[in-house]
Amino acid sequence: MRFFVDADEGHVIHGWVVPDNPLAISRIHVSVDGRRVAEIAASETIAELREAGLHSTGQCRFQVNEQNVPGLAGLPRVEVRDVDTNVLIHRRIPDHGLCRLKAVLVNTGIHPETVLQAALYPHFQQSYFGIGKFSEQVLSVLFETPTLTSCFLSGALVYPRYESHFVLQDILTMMLVQEPFVEMASRMLWLRERTALAQDPDQSWRLGDLAEAARFTADYDYADPKSLRRFFRMLPESAYRLLYNPLTRLLGTRFPEDRILPANSIIAVEVLSRVSIVGHRDYFEAFAATVFDRLGIDAPVPSPTPIAPEAYALADRLRALRDVQDFLNFDIVMSEAIRKSVAKSWAK
Repeated sequence: MRFFVDADEGHVIHGWVVPDNPLAISRIHVSVDGRRVAEIAASETIAELREAGLHSTGQCRFQVNEQNVPGLAGLPRVEVRDVDTNVLIHRRIPDHGLCRLKAVLVNTGIHPETVLQAALYPHFQQSYFGIGKFSEQVLSVLFETPTLTSCFLSGALVYPRYESHFVLQDILTMMLVQEPFVEMASRMLWLRERTALAQDPDQSWRLGDLAEAARFTADYDYADPKSLRRFFRMLPESAYRLLYNPLTRLLGTRFPEDRILPANSIIAVEVLSRVSIVGHRDYFEAFAATVFDRLGIDAPVPSPTPIAPEAYALADRLRALRDVQDFLNFDIVMSEAIRKSVAKSWAK
């Protein structure tokens, strides 16, 4: 899917959406203060889209006006989304005090940084969460569209694959690094919590490749060191990719299925040095304060979402296993270097 908003002139919003199906006619829905008020199909043809092979007919242009949304000119808050994907196309909000840049928070943990997302959301005209699940076309639109001048994006991305966009578009990038053993424990518990979903033939598709990994966890006791050793010896490929040096995978590869070699750890360190703001979760408030300062946001610094006690307990058991240390050898070095650097800087 591709999209572009030509203008929001108050009484009319017009743009175009090219759907994933080039034979389909795109549709958008309009919401006012969170309430859906209209669904509009594309009604005008753009010859350039047809000639470029992006759509069979070029019928992709939409128009939101007073006829389909009465009182549009006086509405301070309006959202336009694609009907098929629910991707945000345009958001109208009062522009006082908005951050005027693009910023990307790259999630390094299995759990998104929802506290930071909630804190930053009001300060941007458009926000997109979970971008790691977006298609390449949608990501290209979000990164490259010059009219998205107040845009916050967050999600798990294989960083090198998109770094050229960040550099060319002068996008502010942010990354909060996790403690490796706690993060591994969180990922293992995340899989265990989805065992029932993975075993349901009507629902397992929601987990994609990780369905096998989630089913696999049901056969092991996380409280038993012997069972944990067997767990790491018998890992299916999807679980291995999720657990083996995930920070190095995110920073040092271009595709999720890439094999991690020692050279990837060197690449990861080089890439990490080019991230605009890097923090460590042990110093969450320091990271959040730095982000707010860089963005010019005058607001209280949020507190982090507490990590489950079960994750800390499992992390302690994992630290005692040599096999697990080998699984995280590259991440341990990076995480500790970042933690020490942040601790030293924040103590000044």
